[in-house]
Amino acid sequence: MLDAVDLPDDIAALKAMLVAAQAREVRKDDRIERLEKLVAAFKQAAFGRKSEKADPEQFDLALEDLETAIAAVHAEDEADSAPGKPQHRPRAVNRGSLPAHLPRVEETIEPESLICNCGGGLHCIGEDVSERLDVIPAQFRVIVTRRPKYACRARTDGVSQAPAPARLIKAGLPTEATIAHVLVSKYADHLPLYRQAQIISRQGIDLDRSTLADWVGLAAFELRPVFDALNADLKRSTKLFMDETRAPVLDPGSRKTKTGYFWALARDDRPWGGGAPPGVAFTDAPGRGGLHAERIVQGFTGILQVDGYAGYNRLIASDRVGSDIQLAYCWAHARRKLVEITRNGSAPIAEEGLRRIGELYRIEAGLRGFPADARLAGRQERSEPLIADMGTWLTQHRARVAGKSPLGEALAYIAKYWEGLCRFLDDGRVEIDNNAVERTIRPIALNRKNAFFAGHDAGAENWATIASLIETCKLNSVDPFAYLTATLTAIINGHKQNRIGELLPWNINQ
Repeated sequence: MLDAVDLPDDIAALKAMLVAAQAREVRKDDRIERLEKLVAAFKQAAFGRKSEKADPEQFDLALEDLETAIAAVHAEDEADSAPGKPQHRPRAVNRGSLPAHLPRVEETIEPESLICNCGGGLHCIGEDVSERLDVIPAQFRVIVTRRPKYACRARTDGVSQAPAPARLIKAGLPTEATIAHVLVSKYADHLPLYRQAQIISRQGIDLDRSTLADWVGLAAFELRPVFDALNADLKRSTKLFMDETRAPVLDPGSRKTKTGYFWALARDDRPWGGGAPPGVAFTDAPGRGGLHAERIVQGFTGILQVDGYAGYNRLIASDRVGSDIQLAYCWAHARRKLVEITRNGSAPIAEEGLRRIGELYRIEAGLRGFPADARLAGRQERSEPLIADMGTWLTQHRARVAGKSPLGEALAYIAKYWEGLCRFLDDGRVEIDNNAVERTIRPIALNRKNAFFAGHDAGAENWATIASLIETCKLNSVDPFAYLTATLTAIINGHKQNRIGELLPWNINQ
């Protein structure tokens, strides 16, 4: 704001300044109104009725738009606050130093003159150093391989030449790194092949989508033994997670989509410091029936943590022939049943149930990262009394509430799975919920927003193979591009089948 001493004496100039100030206020009001509309739209997307809600995966997009609009308003306010003067924008929050492994390009900016006003020379007494993140756009290059031929002048027979390097695509264009880039773009960054072809074409490279599809199919075939080794390694564990989600598959015969399912079998022992590395293996199936779950877990013995889907009951049926499996259920799903009731108005019983479950989660937060035996001891001391009291509370309210009411059905759900919900009290390795596997299965939902998973069931199988390896890389903080490049290179150079375990994602750094 201008001080009185800064105001001009000329009446016309004062009027012009007043008009400009009023115009700035109008613009500011308009910007505030636009932001309020954005906030209202975002609230509707997040908290509106189910039929009016946006998909959860769209929330990030809404946040991006909102944050971008706020930044633009700040920029306009700065420009309005001192028109005609250079602006010094506030520095953005630095969320951490730039990684040390990034290459550094140093530049030194010297003053215009190193001669002092007194005529003497200036000498350096220190320096200010700043770092900014720069980018070189992705650029394709051509690897030219020359293999000279040699012959002896004294002999007429025999030519010496180095053997041609192995290639995944025989006599084809791409290196293994190029194929890995396509795989990561499709299965980790959710870029369909036709979009990748469009991006590549901007560098003057004409690659048809079908060509990229051939590369992906051949890579999936070569990676299948690694996927099988991953699946087998997971089943050797005695504690796993399992979840499923739908995946549309195009049925060429009917020209319509049919509903397939991807099942995730996951291991994550990090919350209790287990030694086995985390991993996930996806399997496609034509349906959601328990027979598919039974087929997928064949050979596994131990505790399987799942949600309340009835299909899993087949795994613990008394007449089932196979390995022994115990089911641990998910408190997050039980909690969601009660949350839905509280959204429709006052619901004291449901709110009390949420408070009790919240106490269990607070205890779990304090035990996270402790060894399994310490977690078990903490649960038996602190959580077990709460569970016993909740069991009494549940029995009392089920007797008072109508069984067909939403609250009655929510309480019946908790009672039905009570034994499995309490499984975490008996084993420190068991989590209180199934969220670990739900996080690994989220990329399926993201991919579902961009394209069908497959034009046929074989395509779904390819997706399961590659996505399993990429998601396992993420769980182990391994760069999927580096992993796939190294793994494909090892396979085409004759990596032995009896050492396939060396190619699992957590072994890449070794």
